[in-house]
Amino acid sequence: MKIAIFGGTFNPVHNEHVNIVKAAKSSLALDKIFIVPTFSTPKKEGLSPSAQDRLNMCRLAFADIKGVEVSDFEIQNGGTSYSYITCRAFRQKFPADELYFIVGADMLENFPQWKNPDEILNLVTLAACARNDENSLQKALAAFNANFKNAVKTFNYVGAKVSSSRVRTLAALGEDISPLVPKPCAEYITKNNLYTRPDLQMVKEYLTPSRWTHTVRVAIAATENCRRAGVDENSALTAAALHDCAKYLKPDSEQLKDFRLSENVPEPVIHQYTGAHVAQKVFGITDEKILQAIRCHCSGKPDMTALDKLIYLSDMLEEGRTFEGVEYLRTVFADNIDKAMEAALAHNLKYLNSTGGQVYPLTVQAYEYLKGNKNDK
Repeated sequence: MKIAIFGGTFNPVHNEHVNIVKAAKSSLALDKIFIVPTFSTPKKEGLSPSAQDRLNMCRLAFADIKGVEVSDFEIQNGGTSYSYITCRAFRQKFPADELYFIVGADMLENFPQWKNPDEILNLVTLAACARNDENSLQKALAAFNANFKNAVKTFNYVGAKVSSSRVRTLAALGEDISPLVPKPCAEYITKNNLYTRPDLQMVKEYLTPSRWTHTVRVAIAATENCRRAGVDENSALTAAALHDCAKYLKPDSEQLKDFRLSENVPEPVIHQYTGAHVAQKVFGITDEKILQAIRCHCSGKPDMTALDKLIYLSDMLEEGRTFEGVEYLRTVFADNIDKAMEAALAHNLKYLNSTGGQVYPLTVQAYEYLKGNKNDK
């Protein structure tokens, strides 16, 4: 028989997971596919239900696909889930069968960093597909071939832009997730209040509909990029959700009665300071790193933290932005956050100078700090 393993956190399982399985089953003529959720999820996935909930959602998602079985092997094993252990167990169970391990292009590109990759390749054949675009698979294959001689079996599928972090973020903010996950899973998430953050959903009351939509997009950008920025997901989500919370508050509003503003702050920048005040006084945020990220999300500042940069760039480059040069900046952001930060600050300074806008000294200082650090290195 031809058998495949498809592992992951499935936090939560979404439509692209299902579509990948269907495409692999058809393209590779597989007799059986085992879906294997991990026992534990990475610590940076701050919004994580129990392993049993993730197992239940997988069973709901794949229930109607013939030849697909959800396995609790890694959950029963407990502890940290390693693919080489799973592959070893399935090879022992199916010693004479063709055994594949399904990966997306992103996983294939990172395969050299997996634990015991050579053992995995001795046990199974990797079966890979593209994620988002065909170029992602070619890039991943090049990275793989530079490290290993084993052949990778590819199958014809290019996924849509869906991520579990996007689903978690939308669910946390009370937005509709039904287009992204199988219907039974959407119902399960809603019924069991998985991922929800009622405290952050209250931000919607402070914003116009269009500003709320922007805020949701910023939160998605922040959570989808937080892991490679070295930022935990809860901090990224919280800072992004609250970054504009005071944008429409009047100076004499009850929420700002104790707020004091420094002199010579440009009007477009004021709400980063009022936002940090409201986040602390109204929403109860005590984490100074989150408050600081809100406090500099328009202007930047010297010596920005990873969270500061993440929120600044997510706000500027979220998928609804259409200004000239945004695609270039997004490309840089995907490659290197520090370079993206420098390029973004340079873009903003150039724009303000060309339009006669007031240049806030803090933005100049932020840009000069990054350039100085680069030159020192």
